[in-house]
Amino acid sequence: MLSVFNNLTLLQKSLLTSILAVVSFITFAGASYSFFSKTAGTGISSDLTTSLPKADGIFVEDPKEPKTASCPLNGEMHTKKVGDLWDAKLPLAVMIENHTEARPQSGLSSADVVYEAVAEGGITRFMAFFLCNPSDVQVGPVRSARTYFLDWLSEYNALYAHVGGANSPGPANALGQIIKYGIMDLNQFGIGFPTFWRDYQRLGHPVATEHTMYSTTQKLLAAGAKRGWTVTLEDGKKWTDEFISWKFKDDAPGKPQQGSGITLADKINVEFWQGYSGYGVTWNYDVTCNCYKRLNGGAPHLDLDNNHQLAAKNVVVQFERESRANDGYEGNVHLIYKTIGEGKALFFIDGKAIEGKWSKASRVARTKYTDSKGQEIAFDRGRIWIQTVPEGSNVSY
Repeated sequence: MLSVFNNLTLLQKSLLTSILAVVSFITFAGASYSFFSKTAGTGISSDLTTSLPKADGIFVEDPKEPKTASCPLNGEMHTKKVGDLWDAKLPLAVMIENHTEARPQSGLSSADVVYEAVAEGGITRFMAFFLCNPSDVQVGPVRSARTYFLDWLSEYNALYAHVGGANSPGPANALGQIIKYGIMDLNQFGIGFPTFWRDYQRLGHPVATEHTMYSTTQKLLAAGAKRGWTVTLEDGKKWTDEFISWKFKDDAPGKPQQGSGITLADKINVEFWQGYSGYGVTWNYDVTCNCYKRLNGGAPHLDLDNNHQLAAKNVVVQFERESRANDGYEGNVHLIYKTIGEGKALFFIDGKAIEGKWSKASRVARTKYTDSKGQEIAFDRGRIWIQTVPEGSNVSY
């Protein structure tokens, strides 16, 4: 066998080595999954689970210190000490899946801003932004990139964590666009353990491999720093020098004034694709927190790591034209959304509904949100959840 190998050309040797490496990886991955599955419920499984990486811990702000620092992403107020921490790092965006078999996820209750849209087949996916929470947050299951999420990502000078992505030549080629756009890319395919790892027992029972990829915000930020991506960009500016924050205000719950064009909205139903009830979302207004609490597929949507129901101070529903990429990919499942231009939007803040529009001049331009009179929307200080639905989708309140 050795003599045969030595007689091969350099190109043939390289190809053979690559093939053997791929076969070895597949064999190892399959054996690992089989091992985890067969040891479920045993002492061995427990030991393996506890040996997986974890978040480094929770940072608790001193309640005696005044909150004078405003988070640039969502306006939430924090202490100066926490503000100094986010001033020293970049925003981090993480792709997190929402398949029914992947719920509950980890980390969404700690995100500053969350974008949600259909990835394929009526199944929605999240891009969660982390910056102002000083704690290390476990995030997952991490999934693949999609082109329209890159358009929203480009509004932020953010690191981008994902596992592969659509790469068929054509308009949905997310992996090609990541290179073209110069995205600060944290693709798991190029970053190994312990920054990323798979937890096959994350839900207490074996799950499919695509529902298992995990990381933490601190590990991802460290991986970015190793690649030279820090708060100071290549041109010597800080990322905040070019970032445009939205307008923020303090809470103002209560009944709208007559003739204001604003209506009460205690319950919001958002349908992405008709007939896909497992991915329909209901937001119930809770006056005690002046926030909207999320149900997905009719059930409270929880965070796996703290059992908190996901909630948002501000819910945005923006309507965009959806189309197929027609890129030759099997089943023509890759989607395109018209992210550049303008369209109808609904804003749910303080228990009220505001009709307006979204507008975005270019890929890198900041999305602007305005009411029916053209005035900029002022968001409550706190989490902002942005849902993009196809034009004509059913949204009731």
